[in-house]
Amino acid sequence: MARVKGVMMTRKRRNKVIKSAKGYFGSKHKLFKTAKQAVMKSGQYAYVGRRLKKRDFRSLWIARINAACRMNGTNYSTFMNGLKKAGITLNRKMLAEIAVNDAAAFTALVEKVSKAG
Repeated sequence: MARVKGVMMTRKRRNKVIKSAKGYFGSKHKLFKTAKQAVMKSGQYAYVGRRLKKRDFRSLWIARINAACRMNGTNYSTFMNGLKKAGITLNRKMLAEIAVNDAAAFTALVEKVSKAG
């Protein structure tokens, strides 16, 4: 019986890496060895980036809420503390959306918080 070589699976595996490296500069999108290194490194960057994205958006939301609070004569920490005391459970993402898109509603929230606190 003839010996089966793993050429087909090896070629598939290599082509998958080369396809992932499409658009990379120089030999990184042509040669398997450099493509494999570049794909692995880009995977690490992507993994870290998915975690950083969460932090970046949270800080953006906080900055937007703080700016809206200052326009209404208070600051972020006092506002958030007042929300907690008033029993209003809105997350920062929704508060930032309200602050950007509906200034009147945000002003009403600030007034409610100042009365409660």
